[in-house]
Amino acid sequence: MSADAFLVVAFLLGYLLGSIPFGLVLTRLAGTEDLRSIGSGNIGATNVLRTGRKGLAAATLIGDALKGTVAVVIAGYYGGPNAAMLAGLGAFLGHLFPVWLKFRGGKGVAVYIGVLLGLFWPAAVVFCVMWLATAVTSRYSSLSALVAAFITPIFLWWFGHPALASLFAVLTMLLFYMHRENIRRLQAGTEGRIGEK
Repeated sequence: MSADAFLVVAFLLGYLLGSIPFGLVLTRLAGTEDLRSIGSGNIGATNVLRTGRKGLAAATLIGDALKGTVAVVIAGYYGGPNAAMLAGLGAFLGHLFPVWLKFRGGKGVAVYIGVLLGLFWPAAVVFCVMWLATAVTSRYSSLSALVAAFITPIFLWWFGHPALASLFAVLTMLLFYMHRENIRRLQAGTEGRIGEK
């Protein structure tokens, strides 16, 4: 297989892995109500937490992150850095727009972290530190993700990774788009804080 052909394979591999809806699968296996009918209707870990099952939420977070990491590592091993980045993009898009769920997926924070972990782990650490610092001071989960994602491409560019910075600039814009309702609620002062019921 040619290198160019493998780039297509890497993207598709990433998309298929990214489109696995761990939150929906795990909550169904646990016998809870349909995740899409509660809270925000989202399939991610934050909404799983609204079921009251902290273990399931943690498992969803890990699963969603690892599908991004696994896609990047496999593609990178067989096809090099460009294939790894395309697999990461595919995984992120797969989570946001999964074919199995009529292209209605999650908001992408966990997958964003997982792709970062696979491509340049120090940036994943920076993301998590920024998320935690913002969460402690503001108690807004959505704001924490937005701040951390905004910082990530700047960090990557500053440390000499322009290609990764470009990729994550695109992922950050997509993440902001998926959080558009959260942004409106933050502006209106109606966004729920961490720990509020």
